[in-house]
Order: sequence, then C-alpha cells, then structure tokens
Amino acid sequence: MLLAELLVRQARLQPDRAAIFHGTQSYANYWQWAARSAGLAKRLTEAGLSPGDRVLLYLNNHPRYLEILWAAWWAGLVVVPVNAKLHPREVEWIIENAEPGWGFVSQDLLQAPLAGLKHQVEVESALMDELLTPLPNPLTWPLEARQPEDTAWLFYTSGTTGRPKGVMITQRNLLTMGMSYFVNVDQIHPDDAMVYAAPMSHGAGLYAIPHLMAGARHLVPTSGGVDPDELMALGRALGPMTTFAAPTIVKRLVDHALHHGLTPQQSAQIWKTIVYGGAPMYLADIQRALQVMGPRFVQIYGQGESPMTITAMSRDLLNDTAHPSYLHRLASVGLAQAPVQLQVVDDAGLPLPNGQIGEVLVKGDSVMAGYWRNPQATAAAVRGGWLWTGDVGCLDDEGFLTLKDRSKDLLISGGSNIYPREVEEVLLTARGVAQAAVVGAPHPEWGEEVVAFVVAQEDYRPSVAELDAHCLEHIARFKRPKRYLFVKDLPKNNYGKVLKTVLRQSLGAQDSH
Repeated sequence: MLLAELLVRQARLQPDRAAIFHGTQSYANYWQWAARSAGLAKRLTEAGLSPGDRVLLYLNNHPRYLEILWAAWWAGLVVVPVNAKLHPREVEWIIENAEPGWGFVSQDLLQAPLAGLKHQVEVESALMDELLTPLPNPLTWPLEARQPEDTAWLFYTSGTTGRPKGVMITQRNLLTMGMSYFVNVDQIHPDDAMVYAAPMSHGAGLYAIPHLMAGARHLVPTSGGVDPDELMALGRALGPMTTFAAPTIVKRLVDHALHHGLTPQQSAQIWKTIVYGGAPMYLADIQRALQVMGPRFVQIYGQGESPMTITAMSRDLLNDTAHPSYLHRLASVGLAQAPVQLQVVDDAGLPLPNGQIGEVLVKGDSVMAGYWRNPQATAAAVRGGWLWTGDVGCLDDEGFLTLKDRSKDLLISGGSNIYPREVEEVLLTARGVAQAAVVGAPHPEWGEEVVAFVVAQEDYRPSVAELDAHCLEHIARFKRPKRYLFVKDLPKNNYGKVLKTVLRQSLGAQDSH
C-alpha cells in the first residue's frame, strides 16, 4: 500500500469519521478529504502534470496542506514542502533546482509572484476553491501507479553550510517511518488528535502519515503555529492531543503549564503525547518537563535524510526513574528504531567499541534515495548503504546512543577534542542561565578557544566568575569557556535549532572591531 492508498482506505472504511479540524471547527471528514484531494489530483493531471513532476508548497500551516499533499500523491507527483520562514529569494533558488511547475503559496509570505513557477495558486483563493471542488465519488478517480522506490517528498536541507540539498524521500521511506511510529514511538487510537503547531513542511507534517494510517483526527490551530493558550484551549475541547515539537517549543509548553499552575494530571487532559526531537534536549530541560507535565514525552532522533527514524526513547524508558542508569539513558537519544541498523565508526568507517566516540551511521528502509541532482553529495553521504549522518556520538552496552555534537561543531583546542554540548549541559545547570550555546573561536596558540553565549534568566544574571567556578566544578579546566557573551536570545531556525553559524559570524564581526 502506498501513500495515496492510505487516504482511499480510510474514505472507504469510515467516510463519516471526523478527519481534519481548523481550530475547534470540523473542516472535513475522511470522505470529504478524499473527495477534495481526488478533485485536485484530477485537475492537476488534466493540466498536464505527469507522475514524477514536482509541486511546491510554500505555506503556513493550513488544513489545505493535507489536501494538497494527498492530491499530489494521488496524481503521482512529488511534493516540495519548503520552510515558510525562508526568504522568497531562497525559495526561488529551490524552484530553480527542483523545477516545480506548480506552487501553492500563502499570500502573506509574498510581496511579488515567485520567479520560475508556471502556475502559482494562493491557498485561500477562489481558484484554490475551484481546484479543490470535490468529486462526487473520489473512489472512481484512479491512483497513478507508483513504486515504493519513487520519490514522494523532496525535502531541502537548511543550508547553513551552503546551498540546501534536495533530499529525495521515497514512498518506502515515508511508509517505513509511518509504521515505525506504532512500534517505537506511540500507539495511535482513532480518537486521537494530532495537532500541527510546528511547521507542516517538516517533521510535524510527516506525522500525518501514521495518524492517517490509524484513522485519527488532524488539528490545525487557527494561528497556524505555537500559541500555548490556543493549544491549551484546543486540548480541552478536542484532546488529549499529540504533537511533534522541537525542544524550544517543549520549553514554552512547560513554562506555560507552570505559569497556569497545571498539575501533571491536568496536563494529561490536554496532552496525550509530545514527541520531541530535531535539536538537542538538555538533561535539565527534560527532567523539568517530566516533573511539571508528567509522562507525556517520547524522544526521537532522525534527520531529513532518514526522517524521524533513527532512534527513539519510549515513554516508559523516560519514566523508569528506578533504573540505575536512568540519568545516562535520559541524556541519550534512545535505542535504534526497529527498521534500521545503527553503528558508530572511526574516520576510516570501521566500527568502534561501545563507549568510544565516532560518527553515527544508519542503514535501513528509512534512508533517503539520495540528493536531488547531486551525485557527488550522495556518494559522500551514503556509502555501502550506510548514511553518514555527520553526528558524533557513542553507543553503550545496552544499545543507547548518546549524541555529542555535529561533527562540524567539534572544537579542537590545544590538540584536545571538546564537544560543545557537554559544556552547554553544565552551563544550563548554573544559577541564572536560561539558554546557552557554545562555539569555537580561532586562537593563535591553541587553535580554537571555547566561547559561550549565555541568555540570563529574568530574575538573576550570573557573573562571569560564578559561571567559571560552576564549570570548573563539573568539567575539566581546558573545556571551560574562555569568554562568556551575554545576549538577549539565541538565533534559531524555524525548527528551533540554534544557528551556530550565526553565532560564529557574530564573533568574527566582534573580533574585527
């Protein structure tokens, strides 16, 4: 069964079941969803689009996002979802590279039409209404034949180290991810509700697949984003809900629960499951989240090149506080998910013994087909079927993977390796530290020196001497920051990842003055 068939199956089995909500308002049942997607698939095909052609989605979160996704797959097309926070010029580069003929856009993201598109359709326009006119019987419109190896989702990487690369995610990759959810992440009941608060162009949107497999409900907040008050109201009306969130969003939800004095039992009425991933979750932050909101959390580790499907830390493992290795486990990203193999290797690609640090490799049916029109990058990233993730970590004897950092973030000072995350974990336990990020700055004698960017808490700003003493109490002297720079906030991308390239650039600007 391929992606489009999942919607056909639900429309046939439970046509009247509520499927999509916009806020608390019912937007479509499964029959209506299928009828609109089939109608759009028919009209795209009649307009000349052929299987394998690309369709761009430059949209804020919207109920029609789901209809467009499944219409494209119904017609055998490849979706190109792009980050709604990208500048239109960045989107135009993706258009030039992917060559989509059609694009669906949110008008408020644009001041002028995107160059390179033959047809640009605003998602709330009369033309969109016409294109989505439902077919009386969607089951009569044929699905375009596709193979499991065919690309379904062309995901462009964030491009923090150059031009973004188009990751070719196949039907098999996405179906593997969907089925793995039930085994490794969470069970889904038809009455469950997946809420899309994080961008649907990324991991949150991918989780529509397992929730469609289960015939569950799909909720799109009217704000289209993360508004904790709105989410609390949605959960009370339609919950408890499931969501995917970066650690920065988890922190906002935890702060909101604390501000409103919610007990873990009250949080359970709003949230069934919060799956977190996409960036490091620091030990202090997940301990606080579990204390405030209770056993709501599951961790996943994946990449655009193996979406949502490398490791997972189950709810049970996160709450097994009696286990002698609990804190070690909590600081890890869990165990390899069932569909993949995992290993840690040295620079030559040879497997390392447990406990030794090297690059993380993953192999399995979730790993991408390659990079779009970029065979050199594909050959560098996938060797012998193994995806070289660029992440540095180590495995323990039980199979838990602990990530240290991205390989590009590793610091070498005086010939010694320093992993920024280790220093960040220590800083976040210091009094008065709300956020911290560590980067390397060039040093004439040592090669690099450790620099910490610190966001202080509102009620207390620690001194440099206090931070220095705290670090010396917990980590080796050579790892402690040589400079502490206090900032109002850390630069982050749309998915909550701290942009260390921006921090390094700001260091360069400061050093030049």
